[in-house]
Amino acid sequence: MRMGERGKRKILTGVVASDKMEKTVVVVVNRLVLHPVYKKYIRKRTQVKAHDENNECHVGDKVLLIETRPLSKEKRWRVKEILERAAGPIGK
Repeated sequence: MRMGERGKRKILTGVVASDKMEKTVVVVVNRLVLHPVYKKYIRKRTQVKAHDENNECHVGDKVLLIETRPLSKEKRWRVKEILERAAGPIGK
């Protein structure tokens, strides 16, 4: 098997909701789903735990996640890159 032949991995974008764990962040992923009967779009929210090797992510950062092998009981995603940093504290 050569590099890049691992199969198609899922990619998600979301906002970091918690960075209190060591090397792990909780990311909220929002998506729009069409209601089957009423044909209106509904906002669905999913929380996933993602691996953050260098503890670089902070609350409010917009991140790109990539699917990976199970790293722990609930961790199935890895932070690929930080798309947008959260605005810093107002008082500083």
